[in-house]
Amino acid sequence: MAAPEISQRRLYEWLTGEEDSRMCRDIPDEACDEQPRSFFLHLVASLGNKLADELASARLVLPWLLGVIGAPLWMVGLLVPIREAGALLPQLFVAGFIRQKPRRKWVWVAGGLLQAAAAAALALLALAGSGGLGGALVLGVLVALSLARGLSSIATKDVLGKTIAKRRRGTLMGWSGSVAGAVTLAAGGVLMLFEDRPGELALAVLLGVAALGWALNALCAARLREAPGAVEGGENAWDSIKLGLRLLRDDRAFLHFNVARALLLASALALPWVALLGQQQSGTELGGLGVLIVVSGVAGMLANPVWGKRADASSRKVMRDAGLGAAACCLLGALVAWLPGGWTQTVWPYALVYALLVIVHAGVRLGRKTYVVDMAGSDKRALYVALSNTLTGVLLLVVGGAVGALGQWLGGAALLVVLAGMALAAAASASRLPEVE
Repeated sequence: MAAPEISQRRLYEWLTGEEDSRMCRDIPDEACDEQPRSFFLHLVASLGNKLADELASARLVLPWLLGVIGAPLWMVGLLVPIREAGALLPQLFVAGFIRQKPRRKWVWVAGGLLQAAAAAALALLALAGSGGLGGALVLGVLVALSLARGLSSIATKDVLGKTIAKRRRGTLMGWSGSVAGAVTLAAGGVLMLFEDRPGELALAVLLGVAALGWALNALCAARLREAPGAVEGGENAWDSIKLGLRLLRDDRAFLHFNVARALLLASALALPWVALLGQQQSGTELGGLGVLIVVSGVAGMLANPVWGKRADASSRKVMRDAGLGAAACCLLGALVAWLPGGWTQTVWPYALVYALLVIVHAGVRLGRKTYVVDMAGSDKRALYVALSNTLTGVLLLVVGGAVGALGQWLGGAALLVVLAGMALAAAASASRLPEVE
């Protein structure tokens, strides 16, 4: 065995906390032999993806892009719904298509390359776009980027289940989240150097780097050695819908998981409201936003490996504990907003709540990702992931709109109390899920 391969195996065993890299469950023997190499390819692919996600963020960079090119303000409100729901809603329709491919990594590669092309198009729009037409083109490119993201998402999880064994997947996603936290930290530090509104060239550079990140993601996916999988049972879109509805009716554990996942949306919905409260109370703009991004990166680096190891032991308990943590963070954020005193007029107490909520949200994401991959057998994993993500996409549009209207009526602090109740219900629901590890 060559020295680089020995070093790779030793590093893999150190990262996973196991002394035998050949201990495998739920994957073929040839995939077991390749597991250390596959582990690091997944890790670097995640780095490229997370870097690109941060530098093309619909909550941060793209609103600035629309402002720089002079697009109408109403377009800004469409960015996050398009980015999130556009990635989730179509997944059920492509699950059958992916199922017909013996090697699903090429679907992942196609999604990564399409996202890279979309980011490159956004970089060009930063330099040449203007007015309503430029804004409409940005939204159109974002639709394409989001659809490509959904394509990559379902293929990534399916390939993960074929190349990384049980009781390693949560650890991998934990370290991936830690690396992503470091990237977020670096991105926040760079953004703090910008003035109130970065210029066209700065935005074009950020989006160009995002394109390189997705290209790196696609390259790593292409280099994975994926054993051919079964192709029986591939469905067209309508058949996938009917099969998905039958799964929800017949598989009570899967239905219960999706109820818990829907309630756990509270952590994701609370994050922008905590940030908004910090901005409203402190009066800061880009400086305060940069602080929030930096603490988010630090929190991600610290939280994800811990959650990942716990998810490999019991992803159900991770979802339960993350729900309880989200409820506590929401109540703490509301309390800070209602307390008198000059110290609440700075961004720092909200940055602390935001960091804690990022830690909790990392648990939500890792718990539910590990749970759905482990609960589904290899023959139905792609369909389970796609159906769950499609349902979540619908709920994001419905619940997100309702939460926005409620926030305008009640105010951010009172809305956090409502979201705390939703998170408590999520914890109660997750605690009754069956174990799948």
